[in-house]
Amino acid sequence: MRVKAVEILNFRRLKATHVDFDKETTIFVGANNSGKTSAMAAMRCFLVAPTQLSLRDITIANWPKVDAVGIAWEADKNEPHILRDLLPSMDVWLDTPLSEIHHVAHMLPTLDWNGGLLGIRLQYQIRDVGKLKADYIMAKAAVTSTRGEHLEQVRGWPASLSEFLERRLRSYVELASFVLDPKLKAPPVHGVAKPQPLGEDAIALERNPFIGLIRVDEVAAQRDFADASGNPSEPSEFGSRRFKRRLSEQLRAYYDRHLDPEKIPSEEDLEALVAIQTAERNFDRRLEAGFSDAFRELESLGYPGMTNPKLKISTQLRPTDGLRHGSAVQYAVVDPTGDGKAVLTLPEDYSGLGYQNLIAMVFMLMSYRDEWMRVGKASVSADTEVSVAIPPLHLVLVEEPEAHLHAQVQQVFIKKAYQLLRQHADLDKGERYSTQLVVSTHSSHIAHEADFANLRYFRRRPATGRAESQTTTVANLSHVFGEGDETHRFVRRYLKATHCDLFFADGIIFVEGQAERILVPHFIRHHFDGLSRRYISILELGGSHAHSFKELVDVLGLPTLLIADLDATSKETVKTAAGGEAVRWKQAKPARGANQRTGNQVLKEWHPAKDQIDDLLSLEAASHASSGIDGYEFYVAYQKPLQVLGADGGTSEVIPRTFEDALIFENKEVLGDIAGSSTTKKVQNLVASGVSNDELAQELFELLKTAGKAEFAIDCLMLEDPKALRPPQYIRDGLSWFERAVSEDAPLNLGATVVAS
Repeated sequence: MRVKAVEILNFRRLKATHVDFDKETTIFVGANNSGKTSAMAAMRCFLVAPTQLSLRDITIANWPKVDAVGIAWEADKNEPHILRDLLPSMDVWLDTPLSEIHHVAHMLPTLDWNGGLLGIRLQYQIRDVGKLKADYIMAKAAVTSTRGEHLEQVRGWPASLSEFLERRLRSYVELASFVLDPKLKAPPVHGVAKPQPLGEDAIALERNPFIGLIRVDEVAAQRDFADASGNPSEPSEFGSRRFKRRLSEQLRAYYDRHLDPEKIPSEEDLEALVAIQTAERNFDRRLEAGFSDAFRELESLGYPGMTNPKLKISTQLRPTDGLRHGSAVQYAVVDPTGDGKAVLTLPEDYSGLGYQNLIAMVFMLMSYRDEWMRVGKASVSADTEVSVAIPPLHLVLVEEPEAHLHAQVQQVFIKKAYQLLRQHADLDKGERYSTQLVVSTHSSHIAHEADFANLRYFRRRPATGRAESQTTTVANLSHVFGEGDETHRFVRRYLKATHCDLFFADGIIFVEGQAERILVPHFIRHHFDGLSRRYISILELGGSHAHSFKELVDVLGLPTLLIADLDATSKETVKTAAGGEAVRWKQAKPARGANQRTGNQVLKEWHPAKDQIDDLLSLEAASHASSGIDGYEFYVAYQKPLQVLGADGGTSEVIPRTFEDALIFENKEVLGDIAGSSTTKKVQNLVASGVSNDELAQELFELLKTAGKAEFAIDCLMLEDPKALRPPQYIRDGLSWFERAVSEDAPLNLGATVVAS
């Protein structure tokens, strides 16, 4: 048995969101404010703490509709079913084999169910609509009467039904469960969930069907390592706890649940109990001797008196008391003698936060596993000494495990976490019990280590109207590319090797060469201040490969700028080995009216889908931008004709072919201040030679075929005034468009630009 998918409605920015679950590990990725935390909070709210729903958990676009219900009530109109449609719900779809029917008999949709999908809707609803209406009208009337003549000057509470529910929602809502029909399950459309309608006559189950079926445990994002007073939340009816403790407190709790010999003692516990009781008796005798004089003085004063019992000391030793102080858990630091007899230690608070985080998370996972599998004293009930049934499914939620961990440890953790949860004799190879791990992360290192099939990308969707808010859809990246296709394998492996920060960016810039990869971030930092405050992923790809990413970019839906090269080619006829003739296209200096074609696959196959150089050169500025298939913005930038000042003082048209010659033509006046590689020196000599623009273009065309372009770009970074180097016009146009596109799409992120390494 496993969770196949969930569909979350009306919860925060998850207006209608479908999320597929992997059989073992599911990893939530996406940019800031994309809905990852909302998804984790939704699972907590529905599966762990169903009584903790607040108004702010309801999609904010629904608040005006809630207020409309209140206005209707004030006008003495009834709106019986509208509120339920505005409250959050979550459809949980289980994939269950027929062999486990005994676990799910209470939630079968029909008697002829033969294994497979089972669906349950967890729906928040108003327990008593009539009472809510009466209480709201009473509160509204009270505030109106008390304001009196100050009606316009005083704003009383509640001003609306949503304001009333902000304080009192939990008093009126309950979580109901309904069986769904697997035959009516509809796939999401462009990521938007299409849940089956629930009839007005639908009958709720008597109790939540997941109690005793799914155990949910959490590792919260805020783990409070430095807070010794942090208390865990109480176990819910689903058997979950959220740890926010120091390691010493976790050890004490683990001891209480699994090891305490006083709880249902076994034969193995007898020796420990004898030792504890012997220590108590010895300690009592020592204390009685030590306090004997003090007790005699008390008795000389007539206390406790002839008829009162005498004072007696009786200690009770508990092993866990030794874990209640700040130095209960220590780290061995130095062994000065080397024999292990004089090891120097420090308390756990003196270890780095990353080390504390890693150890705490690992111990939490082990503790969750052992409690689920009823290890030690947890195997029987302390009251009845009867074995406790083990839920067949263990769902573990981990939020942001990367906190304070360096990259390698993040990768090790995500590789080993699931294995750790399965290290038990009954879990190693059997399928009787299932474990599913769900991780939300902002770490590109964790995404890098995971398989593509494990990633679920949370995509921000803009509001569809003035009355709506931003929403989220989730893409199952295992569905983006099929198996076996060479192009798809290339994209998977390329991202695996280099650019997993793509999944956390506000926008994407594709560049074609090392020089662009070096200098585009420089241009952003010094010429585009708005972009420098965004999280941008820059991917270096050759023109023959960038178009391979089209399907992935369509799914991510991020504003995308592609900086391409014109790559002009001209046709020539060559002799074949058999004596015939063949046509081939070779690199050429761009020219108008020369029947040239571009060799760049992006320009031919992606956008603007043209291959004639004349068409590309005459393309209007507005046509460089395009909307993707699902509403995202896309722009392609490539070299366009320039009017360049020549050595004779006149201007002439130049058509750059590559980034480097465009950069040189537009920065001739600053090249004298650049020094470094042999390529830089050759460029300086060409510019200083005084040749015409046409001759300079031809010389640069030949030079840049074999020159060290990366070395030249690095030399350009060494200018004393970083703003002196201007981006070529086509890149300036592209970055200006991109700055506007990202600003409109993404919320402000204060921080450095993220650049893929």
